This record gives sequence, structure tokens and C-alpha cells, in this order.
Amino acid sequence: MTAHLADSAFLRACRREPVPHTPVWFMRQAGRSLPEYRRVREGTSMLAACATPDLVVEITMQPVRRYSTDAAIFFSDIVVPLKAIGIDLDIQPGVGPVVGSPIRDASGVAALRPLEPSDVPYVTESIQALVKELDRVPLIGFAGGPFTLASYLIEGGPSKNHDRTKAMMYGAPELWHELMDRLTAITLAFLRVQVAAGASAVQLFDSWVGAVAPADYRTYVLPHTSRIFAGLADLGVPRIHFGVGTGELLGLMGEVGADVVGVDWRVPLDEAALRVGPGKALQGNLDPAVLLAPWDVVEPRARDVLERGRVAEGHVFNLGHGVLPSTDPDQLARLADFVHEASAR
Repeated sequence: MTAHLADSAFLRACRREPVPHTPVWFMRQAGRSLPEYRRVREGTSMLAACATPDLVVEITMQPVRRYSTDAAIFFSDIVVPLKAIGIDLDIQPGVGPVVGSPIRDASGVAALRPLEPSDVPYVTESIQALVKELDRVPLIGFAGGPFTLASYLIEGGPSKNHDRTKAMMYGAPELWHELMDRLTAITLAFLRVQVAAGASAVQLFDSWVGAVAPADYRTYVLPHTSRIFAGLADLGVPRIHFGVGTGELLGLMGEVGADVVGVDWRVPLDEAALRVGPGKALQGNLDPAVLLAPWDVVEPRARDVLERGRVAEGHVFNLGHGVLPSTDPDQLARLADFVHEASAR
């Protein structure tokens, strides 16, 4: 990593160092809210797009050209490593990942093989090209957390209550831990490939882990997530952890070894700082739906997030979840500029 890159506001905030301004990026900043994204994706499936380096580079760069964000996030999907090891799955528009043969027994779990770098050459190629093009803008690599991946594999697709997932977790704990062990190894390998190719930071999205109570998180999830963060420690890049509906889990998420804890919009950042505890930076947490309102509604709410974020040892401004598809890109551009101006030290 070049000195210029290491000195970026985003990486400094992740390391809890002084910054010239609060850095900002947006989850799903590359995607359906951008007309240029819809144009280049036309006629190409999501998984095909993720495996086409030229498209990955173009889509990752689109928001960087449009907004004054302090980081880019690699365009991919959390199920890419599962597809790469041969799982029969597809991402269906309007639905999400759908698994052909859900994993619900020991033979299904045994079929999950480790991920090798040679399974995802397009990831390495895309990131190497992106790092050159981004120059001084850090690139964030990412993966899905093991609970969220397990839920897709067990349920066969998105689920409201995660019934079958929890049935295995509670009723067949040995099988559950074997599944989580395998997904942990796959996720760790996928993140290490991204850092080896040049990613400056990584984010673990455990999107649906908010479905789990704290005591169950400690027993069934935390040991596996901790292994992922411990397995990245030697790489020296900031590690971010994010989940939705995880207000009750923030203290535990602070324990698993991430440098930065992402906070959804339900918990104010000053309260989140108390729950997470010392020694961590925070990321978040404007409600993405606020951006659908007029600017005179957005501005005071963004200012409130910045004010509360000052309590944290480091703060990366973001939304509390991904950019909604109906968001006006001009609102995001204005928000990124506002965060820089309002937080300038």
C-alpha cells in the first residue's frame, strides 16, 4: 500500500487516527440507484457481471466518479464464493439468492469444499485493475458472514424468520458448527484473496445475524466470526463488521476482533459507542430512507449523525444499510459533500 493510500481519511478513521474530515462512503453506492449502472448491467445476470472483470471495474468506479466518497467498495455479491465452489445457486431479480438444493443434512454440509484462489481468478484480476485506476482512493473488499450464508444455504433463499436455520442451530448443533466451520474457511479465503490482490480494507456483512439473540450469538456465531477476523490480523488492513438489526449484539460484535463496527440506523451512534466499548471505530448510520425526503430533512439528520459520531474514537459516515434503488443520485452527491464540509477539522 502506498503512503498516500495509507494516509487516506477513510483508513485513518478506521485506525482511530486524526482525520481532516469525517470520511464517507455508502453501502451499495454502486448499484441500482445509478442510471449508468442499469445501462451497463442490461442483459447481464448479477453473477455473470460479478465474474466479468471489465464490468466489475466499471461498476465499482461509477460512484467514485459521481460522488466525493472516501472509499470504493468492490462490486461483487456475498454468494460469489459459494457459486465458485460449485453450489447450484442463482440471484433472481426481485428475490435474491436462490439455492437449487438447500443444505439440510450432513451430506450437504460435507459437499462444501474449501475455496482456492484459482476458483476466483476474476476477483484477483478485477481488484488489481481497480487498485491501479483508483490510485489514492482505498478499495474495500467484502464477504458475507457465515450466519447469513448459512441461512441462504439452509432456507434455499431469503427468509423472514430463518426457521429452518434456527431449527438446525438449536436442534442439530454439531451439524450447525460443521457448516459454520466450512463457511468460515470459505469466507476467510475469499477475503484473503481480495487483500492479496490489493484491497485496502475488508467488510464482513453478516446481514441477517440480527435474527439471533445475544446468548445464541455467543454460542453459535461468535466463535466462527472471531476466527475470520483473527485469520485476517496478519494482513494489517482495517476489518469492518456490519449487520442489520444488530443493536442488541453491538457489544458482542465489538468482541469478535473487528477494528470498525458498522451500526444500522436503529441505534444512535453515541449510544452505539457505549455498547461497542472502547478501542473500536464506528461506521454509520443515516437511515437510507431519509434520502427519499427533501434535502431540508436530510441535512439536520446527517448533522445529527456527525455530532453523535464525535463520541466514537473514529467515525466513518455511512448509511445504516444499503442505498435504496429509488434514491436520487444527486442526494447522495450532496450528502457526501455536506459530510466533508460540516466535519472539516
